[in-house]
Amino acid sequence: MSGPGRPSTHLLDLTRLVSRAGRGAWTGIDRVEAAYLTHLLDDPQPLFGLVRIPSGFVLIDRDGLAALDARLRGIEPWGRPDLKALSRLRARPEMQAADTDLRRLGLALASKPERLEALLAEQLPDGFTWINVGHSNLTDAVFAAVRGAGGRSLVLVHDTIPLDLPDFQRSGTVESFEKRMRAVAAWADQVVCVSDAARRDAERHFTRFGRVPEMQVAHPGIAVAAPDRRAVPADFPWNRDYFVVLGTIEPRKNHALLLDVWAQFAETLPAGQIPALHIVGARGWSNEAVFARLDRSPLMGVHVFEQGGLSDAAVAAIVQGARALLMPSLAEGFGLPPAEALALGTPVIATDLPVYREVLGNNPVYLDGADMYSWGKEILGFARGRAREHAAAHPKANREAIKLPTWQNHFDLVFKGI
Repeated sequence: MSGPGRPSTHLLDLTRLVSRAGRGAWTGIDRVEAAYLTHLLDDPQPLFGLVRIPSGFVLIDRDGLAALDARLRGIEPWGRPDLKALSRLRARPEMQAADTDLRRLGLALASKPERLEALLAEQLPDGFTWINVGHSNLTDAVFAAVRGAGGRSLVLVHDTIPLDLPDFQRSGTVESFEKRMRAVAAWADQVVCVSDAARRDAERHFTRFGRVPEMQVAHPGIAVAAPDRRAVPADFPWNRDYFVVLGTIEPRKNHALLLDVWAQFAETLPAGQIPALHIVGARGWSNEAVFARLDRSPLMGVHVFEQGGLSDAAVAAIVQGARALLMPSLAEGFGLPPAEALALGTPVIATDLPVYREVLGNNPVYLDGADMYSWGKEILGFARGRAREHAAAHPKANREAIKLPTWQNHFDLVFKGI
């Protein structure tokens, strides 16, 4: 067991981050998993990684994790796929390369879940902690293997939105997510939630599942990429007042409300008085009506613009130059975009959600997520200089912005007991 005289051993699950190879910019959950990798690589405690690939579970040591980190961040290229990886014809080229490199970098491979316990027991000291941030591998079999090998499990739960808003999910998502959360409730030694609002939701579901693990709240850190206008497409209209909505285009993000607002602007305002709306994010799921509007609306390319495939530096530059970030989401576990916008000095107009009040205080302007009239009024007000009025009305806002969560605070909370 780990103790005062013996360092803890951490086993970081990186299955989700590896699965994102070749899929473009990282999502919020991806960035959280990457932050854990950065922190643990800088920490002197013994460190290993676990990744599930088509061949099974690969165990990776610290040197292998450093090499994997360089590939995930694009600092080093993935290697050439071998014949075994190329035989998986449906896999993306990046995943074929990642599969090959992980087998080369790995210490050992368990081809089946039932062999994972023996691998972990052989390679890791008793008392190690499996850290799962990306919600991959949350199965009874993996939890049992960790516990059987003498390990503990720490799981970060970002939110329970699939259970809270099932109508907004892909087919099959609710069932698979509930299965994972039931496994967490049954097996996890410690659960970290990204907000107190998320903790309350998770605790409610865990109670229903029959066991509430030890839980704590640790807000994720806000680390914004350095804005770089050179990374933005050359035809971006910087000289026009604009607003940004940032995030995957899926139902709970409520893009439809903003499209309604801009449609109203087009009907009631002279064209020269209509600010631009830039929708930054990939298209998601179960949102065909919104996708149809984006494909066929006469507003597109005139007043509304869809931006995809941008780097973090380009997104930061666009957010920094906006009149305000718009976040009409109907639910969030934490919500990184508004916190990142505030860190860049950009005002935020957001739905009045408990998690935003908890993390962001009085910094945003809060509105009802169904009140199109109020959104239109505030957006036009910000286009005409309303941001200065908001700052004057909330003199504490700038001081609160300085108190945005840091990764150091997050990790101090999470790792104080392991």
